[in-house]
Amino acid sequence: MALAFDPRDDPDPAGTAALGAYSMVVTTVAERMLRSVAGLRVVRSTPRGPRAAGGGSAVVLTPDGHLLTSAHVVEGARGGVAAFPDGRELEFSVAGSDRLSDLAVVRVAARDLLPATLGDASRLRVGQLVVAVGTPLGYGGSVTAGVVSALGRSMVTRSGSVSRVVENVIQTDAALNPGNSGGALADSAGRVVGVNTAVAGVGLGLAVPIDDTTQRILGALLAEGRVRRAYLGVAGATRPVPPRAAHRLGRSSAIGVTEVVQGSPAARAGLRPGDLLLDVGGTPVRSAGDLQRLMAAGAIGRPLSLRVLRDGRIDDIDAVPGELRESW
Repeated sequence: MALAFDPRDDPDPAGTAALGAYSMVVTTVAERMLRSVAGLRVVRSTPRGPRAAGGGSAVVLTPDGHLLTSAHVVEGARGGVAAFPDGRELEFSVAGSDRLSDLAVVRVAARDLLPATLGDASRLRVGQLVVAVGTPLGYGGSVTAGVVSALGRSMVTRSGSVSRVVENVIQTDAALNPGNSGGALADSAGRVVGVNTAVAGVGLGLAVPIDDTTQRILGALLAEGRVRRAYLGVAGATRPVPPRAAHRLGRSSAIGVTEVVQGSPAARAGLRPGDLLLDVGGTPVRSAGDLQRLMAAGAIGRPLSLRVLRDGRIDDIDAVPGELRESW
């Protein structure tokens, strides 16, 4: 004899309703996202011939075969196989990769893929529901859910001798495992707000945010297969402006120069360790992230005014940024 559940016997009807609503959101996002996320099996060339070398996930960007993934997933590879939820397995090639943002674009021969909708990570709030979709440990079509645990994290990426700080990284407790890298982190509306990139610990995953900076990087990868950045050759950190200068300038912090790379544009301009970098091209800078955002491709080869505080005196010097290369 079947026993029927009477809602009137539920000791916590509000909790049951909330759980049902939560499940509905997760299943709706999963149904939408699973069609737009593929698993990647990466093949790398070796002296003994092509060899399988791990894998990851990728998010469909365009109907005609462009997919977004993590640069470290395809590092050193020319291609591999992308497995789609409809059972198709298509060979992919690496169309563009940028290790300094840990983003890459791969291409398959298809014209009927279902693109994911890209969202805006700047609108996320701590505690907001997010859903991770990918191929952890080779298990395709896997979905986990959690919340945004923290915002504004940073992650250092490296390419050769060059390092870069990826800002506004999303921290989530949605379960991530090897193979999730390159997969989608979606909000409750099914919009991709992050690209899963790292497992920092149990219940601690990180995702590169989809924001204005990421959109520009994706545009460059799709158009040129690479990202061009300007380069000054200076390292530093946020430092307080001395009280007298702070009162005069109306600001309390700037970038304290700790290192100037020999032969770099900053060295040729006369920048020195110990200088306080106040403005670049008329824009106030207070952190390495502020300077990094100004080093876009458009600044390459163009004179740039640097305003510095040196020995209590404000000086203006001109520098001409070069193009950032891995050999710097």
